[in-house]
Amino acid sequence: MSPKMPVVNGSELVRALKKAGFVERRQKGSHLHMFRESDKRRVTIPIHAGRNIPIGTLKAILKDADLTTDQMLELLA
Repeated sequence: MSPKMPVVNGSELVRALKKAGFVERRQKGSHLHMFRESDKRRVTIPIHAGRNIPIGTLKAILKDADLTTDQMLELLA
């Protein structure tokens, strides 16, 4: 059974993705675009103060980043 999806806000997710090798590419409004050079993957993170990232959005971001829930939990620790 896979672990429960973590509840995170935008800044926590950005910090975890930086540990996974992503770098901030650009930001337009409240959306931050990150890029990982090793495999040319891009992800877009919504940064809204005081709001958590919805579970469906987080799942899509993890899929785009090619990360599992287990890997995300390790990066958040």
